[in-house]
Amino acid sequence: MASLPLMIGLRYTRAKRRNHFISFISMTSMLGMALGVAVLILVLSVMNGFERELRDRILGMVPHLAIKNYQDFSQWRSTAETLRAVPGVEGVAPFVQTQGMLIQSGQHRGSLVAGILPELEPEVSIIAEHLQQGITLDALQPGEFGMIMGERLARFLRLQVGDQVTLLLPEASITPAGIFPRLKRFTLVGTFAVGAELDSQLAYVHLEDMQRLMRLGDSVEGLRLRLDDLFQAPRMTRELVNQLGYPYRGQDWTQTQGNLFQAIQMEKRMISLLLLVIVAVAAFNIVATLVMVVTDKQADIAILRTLGASPATIMQIFMVQGLTIGVLGTFVGVGLGILLALNVSDLVLWLEGLLGIQFLDANVYFISYLPSDLRWADVRFIALCALSLSLLSTLYPAWRAARTQPAEALRYES
Repeated sequence: MASLPLMIGLRYTRAKRRNHFISFISMTSMLGMALGVAVLILVLSVMNGFERELRDRILGMVPHLAIKNYQDFSQWRSTAETLRAVPGVEGVAPFVQTQGMLIQSGQHRGSLVAGILPELEPEVSIIAEHLQQGITLDALQPGEFGMIMGERLARFLRLQVGDQVTLLLPEASITPAGIFPRLKRFTLVGTFAVGAELDSQLAYVHLEDMQRLMRLGDSVEGLRLRLDDLFQAPRMTRELVNQLGYPYRGQDWTQTQGNLFQAIQMEKRMISLLLLVIVAVAAFNIVATLVMVVTDKQADIAILRTLGASPATIMQIFMVQGLTIGVLGTFVGVGLGILLALNVSDLVLWLEGLLGIQFLDANVYFISYLPSDLRWADVRFIALCALSLSLLSTLYPAWRAARTQPAEALRYES
């Protein structure tokens, strides 16, 4: 008896031959559910892909956290060795950075100039992987005042490798002849391109050259740290500062770049909510389909009731029918969404070749392809939401069918 609602519900998924419209509506509801689920999985995967690219590129260039010293930091090497021994810390490198104005041939641009050690910087940054024209960080030699800057910054200043550029610092030098701005000429030895806004804002010089320019002696501004889990940066910052004590202080990436990633997360949530409406519309189509089926099956319901079927059994029959539409639509949509998410980059590339256009221009956007990052947690959430909406959409039509009175239903049957 337990299988009776399942058997009849599956049979009722198709209406009578004389009423193909209901079958068409059922198929439309199923396809709508599948389309909504597939689009939601695809869009979330693409947004995850953009988030991953931004995280890898931007957070690959800025420190996961930085340890600074309120006082003299000339003994940074011993502190660096202490930090390297901490579990979760993958790399440590010193830095000195300042805001300055780069000037060349009438062009000027405010930039962040960082002094680094070429042999240690790859431990905390991806800069070495994005250098252009085959150069390496070894091109920065102490005493030669060489500079590596972002490709967009070099293009704005109309610089080529080998050209000289003047760095103007927001400080003044007091001499017997008067007060003069502090400036120094550097030679451009290379450029980098990570495909982010940093390409137009950042420049690197050797740590010793920056120490000499800033008159720091052997002291540095701080130590940059790379963690094996960047989302642990706030906790690690607190723990390391407490371990080192005064006069050390810490700053993690959530304080410098957190707003950007919070905006991405908010945008992802809002788009997910909006696209979930597509799934909800398909679920409402199930309501309309079941209401029409209940009307079409009035006589059958009455006969089942006279044979002893309870209102609960009648309700289960139509819930099975609605869930059949929802479950099939959900699984088809999940399969289609996963297939599209795994191949969207190749599909867009093929479409660009077919149409002869480029959707993402590398000169405008930070990447030239459509990234995708399929996350199974998103797939499970979407499938669960679709199945829940399908279940909810069956309740009212099934309840209405259970209230059918046999005598009233058979009165007008010939």
